[in-house]
Amino acid sequence: MYSIFEQEIREILEPKQIKKDEKLEKHTTFRIGGPADFFVIPKSADEVKQIIKLCMENHTDYFILGNGSNLLVGDKGYRGVILHIGSGMDSLEFAANEEGRTIVTAGAGISLAKLAKEIGKRGLTGFEFAGGIPGTLGGAITMNAGAYGGEIKDCIVSATVVNQNGDILTLTKEQLQLGYRESIIQKEPYIVVEAKFEFEKGQVEEIQGKMAELNKQRREKQPLEFPSAGSTFKRPEGHFAGKLIMDAGLAGYQVGDIKVSEKHCGFVVNVGKGTAADVRKLMDHVRDIVYEKYQVKLDPEVRMIGEF
Repeated sequence: MYSIFEQEIREILEPKQIKKDEKLEKHTTFRIGGPADFFVIPKSADEVKQIIKLCMENHTDYFILGNGSNLLVGDKGYRGVILHIGSGMDSLEFAANEEGRTIVTAGAGISLAKLAKEIGKRGLTGFEFAGGIPGTLGGAITMNAGAYGGEIKDCIVSATVVNQNGDILTLTKEQLQLGYRESIIQKEPYIVVEAKFEFEKGQVEEIQGKMAELNKQRREKQPLEFPSAGSTFKRPEGHFAGKLIMDAGLAGYQVGDIKVSEKHCGFVVNVGKGTAADVRKLMDHVRDIVYEKYQVKLDPEVRMIGEF
């Protein structure tokens, strides 16, 4: 027998869009995380709207998951509903505006790698920086993702979001309040479902060459051979987190199967069957040692959810 809550979810979504007790280690780049009570895969803004409304009416927690690339999920899992905004919401459209530039409209579930590739092969410049960022568009807007001198805020025009009341709103670039690894999405209960960008024409060969070079730099400088959540700590003002950690003698520091990468100390990697508890223990130690040596506070860039 289904619970009343589960019955109501099944009235909104097809059976294949609903999974129970789904292990979240399969859906995070850290390859860590216990089971979620419900793991649902909406295919439209309207389905997102209905699920959020159901969760609110039933006082059930929910979390929006993209590629799981900036996330640490507790070993005991997540009590509530994980909404996976992924391949079911990865639409992509191109249109010219009156100024001769190109407006790109993309669903929140599209991967940044795919979006950058499609933009680049049409000879549009300004999104090359995103080609190697391992996330989806919704998550990238939420944290104003950036790399190699580029950020989402440099090219976004607006984002369509769903709020907790089920209203579908369009937020301008200014209303998104995009700053260093932050946005209004982190402060308000909004869910990104779509976004618009504006790009100018460039040379396809130059764009693809730049993307290839940036991806080469990533492979050389980052420990992409191991599961991780990307940069573990935010960049402190006036410093680089990775350099502080390296200078503190913490390269290679390890707790269980979780380790500070020697290749890039800003990354914490899973070299085996690491646990969320190990990650937190390691992060706490790194934070304390860096503060003790340099009086600089490291704040996590990795988001933590669930039961630890």
